Amino acid sequence: MSSDLLVCGLGPAGRALAHRALAHGLSVTVVDPNPDRRWSATYAAWADELPNWLPPTVIASSVDNPVAWTRRRIDLRRRYVVLDTPALQDSLDLPGARIISARVADIPRPSRNRPESARLLTGQVLTATRVVDARGIPRSPDRAEQTAYGVMVRRPDTETLFMDWRLDNGAAPDAPRSFLYVVPLPDGTTLFEETCLAGRPALDLTELRTRLHHRLRSRGIEFTDSDPVERVRFPVEGGTPGRRTFGAAGAFTHPATGYSVATALRTADAFVAGHSLWPPTARAVHALRRAGLRALLGLPPADLPGFFDAFFALPVASQRAYLSGRDDLRGTAAAMSALFAALPWRLRRDLAAATLGLG
Repeated sequence: MSSDLLVCGLGPAGRALAHRALAHGLSVTVVDPNPDRRWSATYAAWADELPNWLPPTVIASSVDNPVAWTRRRIDLRRRYVVLDTPALQDSLDLPGARIISARVADIPRPSRNRPESARLLTGQVLTATRVVDARGIPRSPDRAEQTAYGVMVRRPDTETLFMDWRLDNGAAPDAPRSFLYVVPLPDGTTLFEETCLAGRPALDLTELRTRLHHRLRSRGIEFTDSDPVERVRFPVEGGTPGRRTFGAAGAFTHPATGYSVATALRTADAFVAGHSLWPPTARAVHALRRAGLRALLGLPPADLPGFFDAFFALPVASQRAYLSGRDDLRGTAAAMSALFAALPWRLRRDLAAATLGLG
């Protein structure tokens, strides 16, 4: 039995795509090894990135001015929201979809004489008018990753910290840097998470755990070994842009932040309608963002706070263009140029070498 759309993978991106396809009246088949698995990761986004169709019940908390600590305290003038992960998953319901619990072995490239299809490990072949890979990005030593270790502590009225680069986590000044991320969760706890933004290789979770515990103790924040924890590890590069991939598998992951869920939610309707998500401007922005990742990976660790100090000093519109404007070529290029001009000469030299692949 063929469908209008076959979605391989039921993470946030695949589930959002299938949900919106059903809302538009398409017949949908979804394949995932564990389609009933409950999500446990913490997802957040800038409020202006989310689509209007998303129900407000999926917003667990919001803050108008999250804080970044670089070499100084900076209030970010952009509303930031933490999503209620179970509510988000439940809102992306799949009424009428054909759900198959299986692992996809191969998605062959279609040809004139062969319809779009996916072959399962069982040998079964599923066909559809359109087959989309939403299975994410496989890990590889060649790919930069983001890692994080977090603990959920019952501590009300804690300030939301988007990035805190202060050196009170016990790491040596010349060691690879990590920052503290702090957001309120819907169950009344607060997530304190030590994060390696990007590394090849990234900091391991044991090191991040040690740094987080040191930081919490230095700030007088009580925690216990029985507090729930969150472990994060995923590639921030990879994926293939095109009409047959979606979400992280479709190169939606921002190479400099690791964010992709809001982009998948925001673009699902256009993707279902058959619109191209990768015009030349979007491909050019993606190339600039990858250059930005090379720059971050090439910077000396001690210079990261200064880099973000200059970035968050940019006008909000410029920050938004770089962080969220996936096809805003003019805005992204202008933001990167303004950032480059605001940095000291030594840092500009290091950035240029890293961006061009010389460092």
